[in-house]
Amino acid sequence: MKKLLILTTAVVLIFAISCKNKQSNEQAMVVNADSVLMLANNMFQPLPKEAANPENAVTPEKVLLGKTLYYDNRLSMHNTQSCNTCHNLATFGVDNKSTSPGDNGKLGTRNSPTSLNSALHFLQFWDGRMKDVEEQAGGPVMNPAEMSMPDEKTMIARLTKNEGYKKMFDAAFPGEKQPVSFTNMRKSIAAFERTLQTPGKFDKFLEGDVTALNEQELKGCKTFMETGCTACHTGPLLGGNMFQKYPLFGTHKELTGSTVDDQGKMQATKNEADKYFFKVPSLRNVAETWPYLHDGSIKELGKTIQIMAKGQLNKELTPEQNGDISAFLKALTGEVPSEAKQVPAMP
Repeated sequence: MKKLLILTTAVVLIFAISCKNKQSNEQAMVVNADSVLMLANNMFQPLPKEAANPENAVTPEKVLLGKTLYYDNRLSMHNTQSCNTCHNLATFGVDNKSTSPGDNGKLGTRNSPTSLNSALHFLQFWDGRMKDVEEQAGGPVMNPAEMSMPDEKTMIARLTKNEGYKKMFDAAFPGEKQPVSFTNMRKSIAAFERTLQTPGKFDKFLEGDVTALNEQELKGCKTFMETGCTACHTGPLLGGNMFQKYPLFGTHKELTGSTVDDQGKMQATKNEADKYFFKVPSLRNVAETWPYLHDGSIKELGKTIQIMAKGQLNKELTPEQNGDISAFLKALTGEVPSEAKQVPAMP
């Protein structure tokens, strides 16, 4: 009986110690999450509720028209390409190709970035040559290597012949004498793109829910910040808000094996000082928007993390660090608006 009492007491004591240790660990986890959140709030912000442009009000009629145009192959010369061809909303706004074929079947020279959250970027395209999605929406339509329409007049003549489109333009731009115009086409597509925001659990974390990220994602967020990745990847998009020279250490060929010698912003500005400068890409949904880098030369997220650490920070990450950062970057995957992925009826 005495032995049984001693044994019972020992079990209770062990259980009590175990519970206390578990409670201490949970408390330590809360403290750790709180400290990571404090640091993160200095570097990042949740996605804003709206991606507004005072010069292009987002209305239901304009969004419907823009969505229809976004999915319409008739915006390309030979009816082969739509915006969605290269920026497929069913696959997080990309086509998962290194570079995309245009209306003439030839491949472009740069990886097609996602259209998701694109309205929040400070400039558009890898070289920042266009100021906003309103301007950008017309660029590929006229680009010989992309949708290859010969001129704006030809594009508008094609839309004007369509009675369904004429009614949609009238509804989207009431009171205008010539609602079917290239400018209004751009505004409509841009209005639709301004609805393509993808908040997710990282936003919940930044808003104060410390349980939104699991332990490895928290470690990855901390490692991401401490390693120095936030020298470029900050703000609500974790990027998309500055130019940066790439690479700072070594060469693109040495880092990736790619033979592409893209001179970045310099190709648009012709200014030697802009050589090898690129717009820093957003890391929102980055786990889904492979392949990576301006030429789409790398398909693996972990390999890209290693390349960027070496090329931009001259650091070698341990497998654990790489895995933790990968987990954090995967936590940046948000929800694509379900309605946006539904292909509209064509007029």
